Amino acid sequence: MGNATDVSIDLPDELTIPWLRAQYRNQALTPQGVAAAIVQRAAADAGMNIWITPPSMERIQPYLDGLALIPMEDAPLWGIPFAIKDNIDLAGVPTTAGCSEYVYTPTEHAGVVERLIAAGAIPLGKTNLDQFATGLVGARSPYGDTHNALRPELISGGSSSGSAVSVARGQAAFSLGTDTAGSGRVPAALNRLVGYKPSLGAWPTKGVVPACASLDCVTVFAHSLEDALAVDGVARGVHADDPWSRSVTRESSALPNRLFLPDGPLSFYGPYASEYSAAWDAAVARLQGLAEKTKGISIEYVDVALFAQAAAILYEGPWVAERWAALGSFIEAHPGIAYPVTEKILRSGVAAEYDAASVFTAMHKLQQFKLEARQLLKGAVLVMPTCGGTWTREQVLADPISTNRDMGRYTNHCNLLDLCAVAVPAGEAASRTPFGITLFGLAEEEGLICGAAELILASEVKGEGLGEAVQSVDDRASDMGSVARGTGGSAAAGIHANDMGSVARGTGGSAAAGIHANDVGSVARGTGGSTAAGNHANDIGSMTSDIGKGAPNVEASSASVPAVTLVAVCGLHMRGYPLEKQMLGCGARFIREDETAAKYSLVKLPTTPAKPGLIKRQQGGSAILLEVWEMPLEAFGGFAAAIPAPLGIGKVELRDGTEVPGFVCEAYAAVDAEDVTSLGGWRQVVPL
Repeated sequence: MGNATDVSIDLPDELTIPWLRAQYRNQALTPQGVAAAIVQRAAADAGMNIWITPPSMERIQPYLDGLALIPMEDAPLWGIPFAIKDNIDLAGVPTTAGCSEYVYTPTEHAGVVERLIAAGAIPLGKTNLDQFATGLVGARSPYGDTHNALRPELISGGSSSGSAVSVARGQAAFSLGTDTAGSGRVPAALNRLVGYKPSLGAWPTKGVVPACASLDCVTVFAHSLEDALAVDGVARGVHADDPWSRSVTRESSALPNRLFLPDGPLSFYGPYASEYSAAWDAAVARLQGLAEKTKGISIEYVDVALFAQAAAILYEGPWVAERWAALGSFIEAHPGIAYPVTEKILRSGVAAEYDAASVFTAMHKLQQFKLEARQLLKGAVLVMPTCGGTWTREQVLADPISTNRDMGRYTNHCNLLDLCAVAVPAGEAASRTPFGITLFGLAEEEGLICGAAELILASEVKGEGLGEAVQSVDDRASDMGSVARGTGGSAAAGIHANDMGSVARGTGGSAAAGIHANDVGSVARGTGGSTAAGNHANDIGSMTSDIGKGAPNVEASSASVPAVTLVAVCGLHMRGYPLEKQMLGCGARFIREDETAAKYSLVKLPTTPAKPGLIKRQQGGSAILLEVWEMPLEAFGGFAAAIPAPLGIGKVELRDGTEVPGFVCEAYAAVDAEDVTSLGGWRQVVPL
């Protein structure tokens, strides 16, 4: 791979797996160059206390050199840089758990790190954390408070503080955290990231410094659910040498039949309590609207006292003794060495009232709570705020116990009840102060939280997720060019751009078109997934889109954010096919795999190369696999104008009943084409 350290490359503020892989395939970037630029970024942000062992080319180089032995097509994370929380082992690099006196240097990788490296991922260094993973604030480390990525005066969240901020600041594409009581979710919410917490035992915890071994999970922070699940696909699975490992399959994403919301008012805290309350109310309203438009999903309000009672067991009951069991001998041998508030919490585990009988009493009570949770959540997803507020770092230092306790109000119950969870962005509470929600499901129903999250994030992308009444492309009919809906086989295919199509709605096979760049109304993109361009300039309050192009930041009550649209593609523009580069060249970003409603036929047009045509039928039809991308509106018009007939842009109805712009094919073209509907998608027609 060479030893060049050229840092002149211009990386976007957000690093994502699809973008990096595309750059590598096109030979626009190399992992060597990306790593060198990250080293420089980390050095520039040294004052934010993100790293304990920061990235250095000397440590990274052996992993870069190893890529020469791994074919990119065989390694789903080839060249993808990631950060590791410093309670997770990386061979040859000290593990401190946030305490220099505790340090040891492992000779082998943690189980999950080993799997990621085998898949081609590049470990960068070890990130800061609340000492011994005991805290949710990011302000309990002798290595300094990790600053929030967007507003340095606010807490970053913890205990996986550095892991989250490293991703939010563009210093890693993803990072590993741990989660016992919310440490993989709270920092995600406070830094506008996705935080994915798999079911207990789904990822190995071998090589992780235990907090509560029976409850600990390794987690991932990323800018998108897609990236988080790409990591999950590598990390998941039973580990033969891990006593806590178990087989938990994540089924394909599916929609739950019910979304549960807390019944009655919730409590909020901190200097932005009222703003967080308003953000939650707005999120609830959006969820209600989404449920109304989505077939098969209902909103129900439930009593959440069960979850609060379970959460109380973690720190207000004998379970804290498990932390003492893991670390008590070290604390006893080194009195006064640990961070003061951390030592106080750990020593509470030997309180006289936490005798053996109290442990069994708590276990039996928890077992009943688990049963009630299983009965309630079967086939459903619970939605709660990830955090009920935030704090300044000064406020946490002045009152470290109660401020930290508040941060776990809506997170502590999760692992005790054997639930999976995903934290996703849900707008802003205030300027550069993100708000997030968490989706909870049963351990064996991870596919439901993924399906619900995909639906929610897609609505954010379309603009329905903003706190303001921002309309999506689908709703801005008054600002869009005319779309023909002929009745006798007519076709107004004014938009031609691509190699595939779907027939627009009409009663006789008409094709929709006529959309041009200057005809499309501006659509404000939702805040889920956006990051502050202040990532590398603290005095700049701008926000970047998911492809790294900046736009001015605004208060939540104003409306100037990047204009984008979703685009459904089903052929040569999909990932890995020859025209993917056109999507990337337009600044488009892959969002998810999806499928149409069962109303379409797919034909193979007699062209060179062969192209697909997706035709909506008046009766019958099948579901066809496709991909949904996000594209800046400023590029959409020119992209669409290049589509050759008989293809065009129309509305494609997806499996959940929503419609997005996508490629359309005029019905007449089916006469001379081969019907390949039965194969279910272009990847089956023309495999890579």
